[in-house]
Amino acid sequence: MIEIKKILFPVDFTASSKKVLPYVKYMADKLGARIHVLHVVLGPEEFTGFEMGAAWFSSIEGELLKGAEKAMARFLKEDMAGMDVDSSVLIGEPVDAIVDSIDKFGVDMIIIGTHGRKGLEKIMFGSVAEGVVKRATVPVLTVNPFKTKS
Repeated sequence: MIEIKKILFPVDFTASSKKVLPYVKYMADKLGARIHVLHVVLGPEEFTGFEMGAAWFSSIEGELLKGAEKAMARFLKEDMAGMDVDSSVLIGEPVDAIVDSIDKFGVDMIIIGTHGRKGLEKIMFGSVAEGVVKRATVPVLTVNPFKTKS
C-alpha cells in the first residue's frame, strides 16, 4: 500500500514558489500528509569557477543563512499562515540537498516548481527540478507555475 505522509516542498521564495503552493496544500490535504518546506542557499562549491572563488564564501555564509531564515519565516507567515509545517534552510548544491532530504526528513513525495531561475542563471546553474526528477527515490510532482490556473 502506498502512503504519502510527508511532502517536501523546495522553495526559492520567488513568485514561482507561491504559484506552486496551492498544489502542495491540496495534495497534503487530500493525502493527509505533512509539509516540509525547504530552502537551499547555494554553497561554496557553486562559486568555484568564478573569479572570487569559494574562499570568500565563508565570510558571507552567516549573512546568507540569516537572510534565508528571515525569508523562510516571512514565507511561512504570509503564505502558509495557520498551517503546522516543518521547515529547513540548508547550504549546498540544491539538487543534492533536496535529494539528501528524502532520507534526512523521511519524505515520501516531492512537489517542486519547474521554473525559478531564468536566462543566464538557468544556463549557469541548470534546472533544479530536472535534477531532482532524475535522482529522487520518491515520486516527484512538477508544477509549471506559469501554466497554472491560479
